[in-house]
Amino acid sequence: MKAPRVTLDQWRTLQAVVDHGGFAQAAEVLHRSQSSISYTVARMQEQLGVPLLRIEGRKAVLTEAGDVLLRRSRQLVKQASQLEELAQHMEQGWEAEVRLVVDAAYPNTRLVRALTAFMPQSRGCRVRLREEVLSGVEEVLKEGIADLAISGYNIPGFLGSEMSPVEFVAVAHPDHALHRMQRQLNVQDLETQMQVVIRDSGRQQPRDVGWLGAEQRWTVGSLATAATFISNGLGFAWLPRHMIERELKDGLLKPLPLDKGGSRSPVFFLYASKDKALGPATQILTELIQRFDAAPLDADLAALQPPA
Repeated sequence: MKAPRVTLDQWRTLQAVVDHGGFAQAAEVLHRSQSSISYTVARMQEQLGVPLLRIEGRKAVLTEAGDVLLRRSRQLVKQASQLEELAQHMEQGWEAEVRLVVDAAYPNTRLVRALTAFMPQSRGCRVRLREEVLSGVEEVLKEGIADLAISGYNIPGFLGSEMSPVEFVAVAHPDHALHRMQRQLNVQDLETQMQVVIRDSGRQQPRDVGWLGAEQRWTVGSLATAATFISNGLGFAWLPRHMIERELKDGLLKPLPLDKGGSRSPVFFLYASKDKALGPATQILTELIQRFDAAPLDADLAALQPPA
């Protein structure tokens, strides 16, 4: 790649000339001589091969090319400043990235609220979010690929912070054979029907959590796919209530009238990696995840923002 001929300092100088109304004003703001400012801009025009400014009376005005290039340069200078700021934060122990793995059944609304609140405090720290199912979360955490993990299971060897439960509801389409029985259902009734099961994304010890040993079983790769199948009359499944509220309201799904076990509410846990100490950005994100997890799902986001 060809090295740039114009430096960031030269772009900053041009910006100062335009923003402050001339060479003398820019010299005062930048604490440099006016001749130095004039030379810098002249040298830029020579290096780029296009005129950037023209003199109208006593004022320097951008040419059409200068206007286009200056607009692009502002983003360039801003990114360079952010890069330097990030390097300073990293020197102070601030992380460049936080890696978060989440069970796909955990409510996205809570995550969005936590990450929205984290953004203005992040100081350029990126978040790498990864979704897994069942034991997939545990594997990613144990492999050291994640700094934080949200799982609906106790992970051996880790101390997790208890979070809110997530309700799973046994549902089927209102016209499904199970609903046409028009009575309370038991496990024997379910065993005669097709059950849709979510594939465990873990590779080492995948689990068949929730499978009742039904005669027919379809395994799908995501909760969203399962909800689509069930809404179209293909089998039954336990699905997170927060994901199917609209389908329940629109009558595409209906809770099964089970004599027991029609609703399950496993508690979720927040885990941290044991391989390294939590940096300041990870600690802030941890606190925000816990705070927004405890808030009602229908709470007003603006009311939950931290004070300025």
